[in-house]
Amino acid sequence: MIAYFVRRLLLVIPTFIGITIMVFAITRFVPGGPIERIIAETRAMQTGQGGSSTTTSGPGSGQPLSEEQIQKLKEYYGFDKPILISYFLWLSKVLQGDLGKSTRYYDPVWDMIKDRIPISLYFGILSLIMIYGICIPLGLAKAVRHKTGFDNITSIIIFMGYAIPGWVAGVLMLVLFSSHYDVFPLGGLVSELFEEMSLLEKLWDIVWHTVLPLFSYVIGSFTVMTLLMKNTLMDNLSSDYVRTAIAKGLPFRKAILNHAMQNSLIPIATSFGNNISIILMGSFLIEKVFNIDGMGLLGYESILDRDYPVVMGILVISSLLFMLGNILSDLCVAFVDPRVRFK
Repeated sequence: MIAYFVRRLLLVIPTFIGITIMVFAITRFVPGGPIERIIAETRAMQTGQGGSSTTTSGPGSGQPLSEEQIQKLKEYYGFDKPILISYFLWLSKVLQGDLGKSTRYYDPVWDMIKDRIPISLYFGILSLIMIYGICIPLGLAKAVRHKTGFDNITSIIIFMGYAIPGWVAGVLMLVLFSSHYDVFPLGGLVSELFEEMSLLEKLWDIVWHTVLPLFSYVIGSFTVMTLLMKNTLMDNLSSDYVRTAIAKGLPFRKAILNHAMQNSLIPIATSFGNNISIILMGSFLIEKVFNIDGMGLLGYESILDRDYPVVMGILVISSLLFMLGNILSDLCVAFVDPRVRFK
């Protein structure tokens, strides 16, 4: 088993290089990068100062900057070198722990990311606790009470949740509970007067701001996990080994908990490790809707601003977490299912 996981860890290296070099190459060809933004800002400044938006710096040129200035900008941002050379220069810095500097705010990328990690961790951990803490018992109850009124009503609610993306549910909840009824805040994680509150008031303020975003995080994954738990448990309840155990006099409750339940947790375990990256990275659209300054919002704004160092820094963390999460999923399966042996 150790040899298997060593091979899996070694496969992380080429996979990581493949993912990052592909995105790195895309960032070079997508228009609207830092140089284009500087040219646009310079043109806007010249226009605002009474100049013409068609100010030229050379014959036949429509640029507010000279070719020499543009070349210096390319050298500064590393756009003057071939893609492969630039990529390996970037990779060498990443291996040294340097994710570069933002081309928008000129702050170190790692400092921007680490300030937002606690917020995304907060929502990610709460989401996992709610998803696994509710979907497993609910899936069990639906499997045992299949085709009853309880199963039908909960199925309607679950499929409604599955049909609505989390960020859309967030918008609807903001309109209904924040704008119309004014029960919850319109966004953010804390109120404006948070620093002036007592400890209990601060805790209540955070909880008050957490309810709607947390529900948006949970709604999609909760549906999938509940149905997965129910269907897997129903398959195991109809298996011969469970029927034999019940026929020999084992109580139905013990047959579920001691036999069918353990095998039904195997598909749940396979997805547990993959949720590690979701825990840290959050959701781009949900954090945008609720104006939560976490990793998701940072990634969303970085893509819009073409802030490529931040985009690549987030990609480094998310891709590594996702690949390590796959390995953790294998460990979870081996822990739940003693029949699994990796060779």
